[in-house]
Amino acid sequence: MVRVLILGGTAEAAALARAVAGRVEVVSSLAGRAGLPDLPGRVRVGGFGGAAGLEAYLRAEAIERVIDATHPFAARISAHAETACRAAGIPRLVLTRPEWPRWPEDRWTLVDSVAEAAARLPGLGRRAFITVGAGEVAGFAAVRGVWLLVRLLKDEPLPLADYHVVTGRPPFSVEAEQALMQAHGIDVLVTKASGGDATSAKIAAARLLGLPVLMIRRPPPPAGDSVDSVAAAATWLEGL
Repeated sequence: MVRVLILGGTAEAAALARAVAGRVEVVSSLAGRAGLPDLPGRVRVGGFGGAAGLEAYLRAEAIERVIDATHPFAARISAHAETACRAAGIPRLVLTRPEWPRWPEDRWTLVDSVAEAAARLPGLGRRAFITVGAGEVAGFAAVRGVWLLVRLLKDEPLPLADYHVVTGRPPFSVEAEQALMQAHGIDVLVTKASGGDATSAKIAAARLLGLPVLMIRRPPPPAGDSVDSVAAAATWLEGL
C-alpha cells in the first residue's frame, strides 16, 4: 500500500485523510496548535527542522507521495516541501483552497502584508475585528486610536494597546458573525484571504452590514502541480 504524507492541519487535509483511508497508508503531519482531530492512520505533530529535516523524514519513513494541504499562508512549510520532495524524488501535489469570491457589494481594501494592514487600519475604522491568527496579531502592536476585537482559538495576553479577545473555533454562521460585530460596534474587519467555507461567514456578515474589509492577500502559490478540491487530490493519488 502506498504511503502518503499529508501536510497540514486544515479541514481539507483532514477530509482528504478520511477520503483515502484504506486505499493508501496515511500519515498526517500537524502543527498541533489547533488541537488534534480524530484522523485515520498515523498522526505526526510538530515541525521537521526545515527542508533538510523534511527530506530526511521522507527517506526514513519511506514516504512515496506527499500532499501539501497546508494553510494558504503557510508559505514556509510549502517551500520546504517543494525542496524536500524534489531532492528525494517524491511526487508532490498542492491541494489549494479556493479563494473567496468578491461580490459587487463587497468593500475590500487589499494589502500585501500584516504590516501594511496595520498602517492602513486607522484610516478605515475605529473598532476593528481582527481575525489573522495568534501568530500575526503582534503586527498590530503599534496601532493607536483603534479598538481591536481579536478572535483566537484560546485566550492569551497580547502586545496590543486597546483590545479584547473572543475565542472561537470554526465553522461560524453568518448570523453569529453579524451579531458579534454588531454587539461590539465593529466598523471594519481585518482578515487574511484564507478562503474556504469554515470562515467565510465573516465576509458575508461584513457584506450584509456594509462594513469595509481590510484583506491581506495570499503569498504566491507554491510551485508544482496543484488541484483545488479533495476529490481531485484523491484522484491524483489513485492515478499514480
